[in-house]
Amino acid sequence: MYPAELVLPRKAELTDYGFEELLTKAQVDDTLKQAGTTLVVINSVCGCSAGTARPGALMAVAHSEKKPDRLTTSFAGFDLEGVAAVREHLLPYPPSSPAIALFKDGQLVHFIERHMIEGRSAQMIAANLADAFEQYC
Repeated sequence: MYPAELVLPRKAELTDYGFEELLTKAQVDDTLKQAGTTLVVINSVCGCSAGTARPGALMAVAHSEKKPDRLTTSFAGFDLEGVAAVREHLLPYPPSSPAIALFKDGQLVHFIERHMIEGRSAQMIAANLADAFEQYC
């Protein structure tokens, strides 16, 4: 588990913008079963999370006409129960962090895995998400 002093500033990059934390299995299950759309960012301490995943998600939300009903996040290596519960909803995809998932009416409709984040710019991630928002939100 990562130390809080390493994780908390990275969490704040999303929570300060209105992303709600999913810390428990009950929070994850209750949130994802709601009607409408939910964006889930599995946050991480890695460089691709800092350089592209978090900024890309924030850009997409800030600049897209259509947006998810709920913005949520859980932190890999820190929010152990929450991340494990999110990953149950992502099966059959293997664990990935960072990762960004869009759910509609409880069903996974769009997923960006780590290998799709690495080596791409924040603008590319934002454009990918904006397209998904346009289609599903």
